[in-house]
Amino acid sequence: MLRAEVCSSSELSFLMEAHDGLSAAIAERAGFKGLWASGLSIACSLGYRDVNEASWSQLADVIERIVDATQLPVLVDGDGGFGNFNNARLLARTLHQRGAAGVALEDSCFPKTNSFVGDRRPLADINEFSGRLRAVKDAVFEDFVLLARIEALIDGKGMNEAVMRAHAYADAGADAILIHSRRSSAGEILALARAWQNKLPVVIVPTKYYRTSASVYRDARIFTVIWANHSMRAAIAAMRQTCHRIITEENTGSIEPGIATLDEVFELPGHDELARAEARYLPGRRGDSFHSETAAIP
Repeated sequence: MLRAEVCSSSELSFLMEAHDGLSAAIAERAGFKGLWASGLSIACSLGYRDVNEASWSQLADVIERIVDATQLPVLVDGDGGFGNFNNARLLARTLHQRGAAGVALEDSCFPKTNSFVGDRRPLADINEFSGRLRAVKDAVFEDFVLLARIEALIDGKGMNEAVMRAHAYADAGADAILIHSRRSSAGEILALARAWQNKLPVVIVPTKYYRTSASVYRDARIFTVIWANHSMRAAIAAMRQTCHRIITEENTGSIEPGIATLDEVFELPGHDELARAEARYLPGRRGDSFHSETAAIP
């Protein structure tokens, strides 16, 4: 499913950020066909900075919950692979075991720094990073999608460096190229797409150049757009506002109309399925027995 979305789709695809099972379920219900398990958003939700403070095993635990919460394919932000080729292939194997459909690895050095923090950071040696990609391809099944994320434009290395890296990563076995930019317009992304000529599918993350119309990406024959951190950022804004109003007003009367109802909270993880399962697997007992019994537990 992920390969069809990212690598062989005739239509522009969209992947929505998820950082836990709840955000994944919400994205699925909104109509998205695939998920981006964002390293930034997962780190933030765990209370970490996006500098590899969260371990790859912590990341894998979150991925398992995201995968279990929906039927959608999950592309994981694997940062740089958490080390060298060996760390990268261990990460990929674990993510595959947890049900992820693919991973994106960026050509950064460990520990990584978020692309929008600071000015420049060292890039990995092309040959060394190509080895990471080959190790991942050798370690996982063919249906596991591997994206090579190029940070050359982020680092100010220019178009020639970005294209050279794209060729090397394609030769190393990447299924698609994710090209990143911190500019407020899509100009350099579109220029790279023209220079690259779709030798592999191009994936983009328009976090900074968000005003660009999707029609521009379609015209440029870009395959996939990742909305990389928007659920997390929306949640921060909503929680901040709610907390402020409760501590200021000392009650929740004014905020109740604007927040999710308890029925919505119960619906997202599928409480109705549990009632149906009880009716099937606990014969002779009420379908709502679980809820009534657990409610009595202090």
